[in-house]
Amino acid sequence: MSKKGHKKTNALRMLDTHHIAYDVLTYEWSEERGAGIHVAESLHIPPEEVFKTLVGKGNVTGHVVFCIPVEGELDLKQAARVSGNKSVELIAVKDLLPLTGYLRGGCSPVGMKKAFPTFFDSTIDTLSTVYVSAGLRGMQVKVSPKELIQVVNGQIAPLTME
Repeated sequence: MSKKGHKKTNALRMLDTHHIAYDVLTYEWSEERGAGIHVAESLHIPPEEVFKTLVGKGNVTGHVVFCIPVEGELDLKQAARVSGNKSVELIAVKDLLPLTGYLRGGCSPVGMKKAFPTFFDSTIDTLSTVYVSAGLRGMQVKVSPKELIQVVNGQIAPLTME
């Protein structure tokens, strides 16, 4: 499970509760270099294994979570289709903390204040390991994609621009 000495976030507590094995990796986070590509470079891991968490709001379903590779761009039309909406727009950064309990740069798909419908880009199917935010800036969690999807009751769908 978690290595000693790391702060227990809601994400890590939830993984522990569900008995999901994970590793915690830390890196130096900065506002200027907060992008997911920086995470991959800092941790020396392939960027296709690092997923960012985006929160949107659908016109029908309300809030929805999308996890896509850090190098990808969310296709909002496709995101709307797979989530049962006619349209989806990303929420404002100022609304992220009150809604999810996480700051931009530290938003995890696991352990949000409330469970939202969560969708993972279909490229996750090709991976044996995935890295997502552990719930704090500068902290990532390495976990099995299948277990990650299962713990948030997620669905897999094509979400990124071709």
